[in-house]
This record gives sequence, C-alpha cells and structure tokens, in this order.
Amino acid sequence: MLTLAVAATGAERRQREQALLRLRGASTSRILGLAGIEAAVLAGLGVALGLVLAWLAGQLVRAGAGLFEPATWPWTVLAALVGGLLAAVAILLPAWRTARQATVVQARQAIGQDRTPLYQRLGLDFILLAVAGFIYWQAASTGYHLVLATEGVAQTAVDYTAFLAPFCLWLGGGLLTMRLARLLLRRSNLLTSLLRPITHNLSGVVAAASRRQGGLLARGLLLVAPATSFGVSTAVFNTTYNAQARVDAELTNGADVAVTGTTTAPAGSLLSRLAALPGVTAVQPLIHRFAYVGTDLQDIFGVDAAHLQQATSLANAYFDSGNAAATMATLAATHDGVLVAAETVKDFQLQVGGQINLRLQSAKDQQYHVVPFHFLGIVREFPTAPKDSFLVANASYLAQATGNLAAEVVLLRTSGDAPTLAATVRPLVADLPGVRVSDLEATARTISSSLTAVDLKGLTLLELSFAVLLLVGASGLVLALGLTERRRSFAILTALGAKQDQLASFFWAEGLLLNVGGGLTGVALGLTLAQVLVKVLTGVFDPAPEGLILPWNYLLLLLLAVVVATIAVVLLMRLIVRQRVAEVLRDI
Repeated sequence: MLTLAVAATGAERRQREQALLRLRGASTSRILGLAGIEAAVLAGLGVALGLVLAWLAGQLVRAGAGLFEPATWPWTVLAALVGGLLAAVAILLPAWRTARQATVVQARQAIGQDRTPLYQRLGLDFILLAVAGFIYWQAASTGYHLVLATEGVAQTAVDYTAFLAPFCLWLGGGLLTMRLARLLLRRSNLLTSLLRPITHNLSGVVAAASRRQGGLLARGLLLVAPATSFGVSTAVFNTTYNAQARVDAELTNGADVAVTGTTTAPAGSLLSRLAALPGVTAVQPLIHRFAYVGTDLQDIFGVDAAHLQQATSLANAYFDSGNAAATMATLAATHDGVLVAAETVKDFQLQVGGQINLRLQSAKDQQYHVVPFHFLGIVREFPTAPKDSFLVANASYLAQATGNLAAEVVLLRTSGDAPTLAATVRPLVADLPGVRVSDLEATARTISSSLTAVDLKGLTLLELSFAVLLLVGASGLVLALGLTERRRSFAILTALGAKQDQLASFFWAEGLLLNVGGGLTGVALGLTLAQVLVKVLTGVFDPAPEGLILPWNYLLLLLLAVVVATIAVVLLMRLIVRQRVAEVLRDI
C-alpha cells in the first residue's frame, strides 16, 4: 500500500513528462522503457533496503533462522519478488495506460482528473464491513471456540475463518476512511471552517488547494488510518494478551508464590515464618480437602473470603455473578456458604439459596460424614483449583466440620521478584516432606493449557516497530512527496509576494488534515479491531479478559512519531520554498 501510494504521488508528473515526450515523437516502447528504468531502480533499492531491515529485525528479536537458510529462503525470495512487482506495477501500469491514449490531447486532459475509485463505485468498503459484521455476529451469538480440542483426540483444530472478521474490518474501515475523506474534501464550507483556526484569513484559499489535492490526501488517509489502526490494535491486543497470560498463570499457580503441602505436612504450619520473609506483602492459608457430592469426589477449598484477595487476584470472570468482590463478601457473611462449579450445578440441578449436603472426612475417625452447606453461587475458576468440578467454602467452617485446622497450601504475594522469593522459601520448607514451592514466572513458562502460553515479546516488538515505521512513512513521506511535486505552485506564490507564514499555512493544513483525520479514524478503528480480536479469541483465554488494556506508553509513542514526521515535513518544505524563485522555476 505504501509503495502504491508513493508511486501515485508522482503520477501527474509522469503524465506530463510522457505527454511532452509523445509530443516530441517518442514511441510507446521508448516511454515504457524509461518508466521501466525508474521502476527497476526503485524496486532494486527498495528490495535491498527491505532485506537489510529484515535482517536487522531478525537480530532484534533473536530469530533462530537467517534470511537465506533452508527454512526461510522461500519466504525471503517471495517477499523480494512481491516488493519488486509492486514497484513495477505502480509505475509501469499507469505509464502503459497513458501511452495507449489515442492522442496527446487525451493524455493531457487526463492530467489532474480525480476519478472516483473503482472500489467506491462497487461499494467494496461496505461489502467488507458487512462480511466482518456477519462473521463477528455469528461468532458472538453461537459462543464458538477458536481452538477445538475434542475429548480423547490429541490434536487440535483451529477455525481460521474466524480471522476473516478482523481482516475484513481492517480493509473495509480503511476504504471507508478514504470515501469519507473524499466527501469531506468536496464540502468547501465545512473544510474552510475546519481550517480557519489554523489558516485564519487564508482558510478559503487553503481549502481550495486541499480540494485540488483531494486524491493525494485521500490516498494518504488510506495509509495513515490503517497504519494507525494496525499499531493501536496490535498494541492493545498484545498488552491484553500478555496481561491475560499472567492471569492464566496466576490462576494455575494461585499467587506469586505458592507453597503446597500435604495433610500430614501442611504448609500452613510455617505461616508466621513465611509472612516474616523479606519482600512478602501478604500471605493467605488455603485449606484443600475432598468432599463427596453424591457419588462424585471433588476438591473443596477453604478460604478466608474477606482477606483472600490480599494475596491473589480474583477476576470477575471467575464467578457467574460477574462480581468477584460481591461474591466473596457474600461468602464471608455466610458461615456455611459454599460456591459450586457450573458442571456440578448442572448435573445435580442445584438452586441458589438452597441447602446441599456434602460428605466430608473427619479427622477424628477418618470416616465421611454429612455436612450441610448453603449454595450461594457458581464459581467457574479459582486459584489452584482444577478445571472441572470443585467447591469453595469458608476455611473456618470447613476446619470445624472436618475437625482439622491445618491449611495445606499457603499463597504469598511479593513486592519483588517471584523466583527470588521462591528460592528463599525452599530452604525454609525443606524439612516438610512432600512440600512443593512454585512461582508465577516458572508456571507461566510451563503451562500449555491454552495459546496464552506462547511468548509474544519478540513478535510484538517487531509488529509495533513496523507500525511506527509504516505510520511515519505514510504521514511523512507521502505528504513530503506531494508537496515536492508542487514546488512550481509554491514558487509562483512566492514570486507573487506570499510570505513564509502564509506558505506554511498550506503545509500545516494538509499535514493536519492527513494526520489528525487519519489518526483519529485509525484509533477508533484500532480499538474496534482489538475488541473483535479479543472476542474472536475468547475461547483461547482462561479466563476471558474483562476488557481491553491500553498501552499508553506505546500510544504516546505513535502520537509522537506522527507529530515529529509532520513537523519535519513542514520544516523541509519551508526550506525548499526559500530557494530563489527564478532558480526553482527554471529547474521545473
């Protein structure tokens, strides 16, 4: 897209040159040959620079294979061929089309024409958005899972068609931005009003100049908006993804550090010593026993519901009520309350508020006895709990019912590094047989229950760096080339007595139209894309994220890149127009 847009900025110059060559008797083959030389030079330099950047990117993310190793050379060659072909098509195709005009007059009349693009006449943007909306609606309404793992089958199947929704949304949103830009540029009164705070008395003249540059600005917006949306959606999704990977790891491990003992060697016996370790900000004991629900033996966890969240995080998605704090408060206020997994509720057709009888093993006679509980709500996930059926109750009531006060598990939260604290804890619990110490970082590296086990750091760095470069290229390079093509106009204005500040109004107006319009549209599209991606991948996350997490540092970096690119282009053009008018006109 950037190649085509950059090539398009010089389309009128090439048309004028070709018309002049034809007027002087140049043949079609000669004209195409000259255009081919330009295309070959641009393609060769672009592919060479691209390969260098690809090699640097591989070094940056510590990729295992080089560009020309057996596993990667086909992709390298394919990328180089596509890049060269794009450059050739972007230059040779318009040259061939112009050269086939019947007369020089027809070729000259084609210069400056702003034809409605084919996609706009076909309504391709609306078609793509409709397809994206339909696929997204189908995914949201059916509650599908992207990754399907049939029970008893070792392989998984991925529904790749689900990615058509964000892909069509990205393309359709970019094309819709270009359509809206063309509509805005045709509204002279509205455009004049928008530019008046910047250009003051020259707003009408600058608006007219911007309308004449409608094709360039629309193409620039077609790049800036998708580039911004790509950067925003990638950053937001990857930030949400990494945060959810941590939630998944904390759900599995229980807390920053978990000390898991046995009934005969409970970790809770060292609770005070663990709490006194440096770096420990909170500790919470956790009782882990077993209970019979009918004939089904399930895990039951006893917690201090009022203070558990001091040591671990409880997401709202863990509970059917959607409110972790309220659910735990209700449990703390109900001494014999219990939270039951959804599978058990469905199997036994339980009703919230009713009494359920569980059989718990007594420490006195080692026999199972019936203990009544009040069913308070449904729990979907819980720290250290298995993925299937389990129960959560108050530790005090569970200890009283079983006659055993021991807490098998201790959860620790640290203000420092979890692996460092785990290393400090291990010698302390070495005398307890069967005790296991696990930390959050190690668990995050080893869990493989979902795609969130994949480390996206290297890929994220590559994607976000690419987004910044693409945005700078779209906002700066396209604008700079378009302004350079109009040096003659600015030279004439200077000869007529235009001041530097008045000329700068043209630069600032077009730069702000391009970057503010494309940036705002791109941010809105990017946030929508991120939301669609998270929804599409809901089945991958365990649990699903509660909302998007915005990476403000990266978003500010994107904004800074656009501002710097715009200022650099404006300053460059001010330097260009300061040249002596006679020399500029003679060169042109």
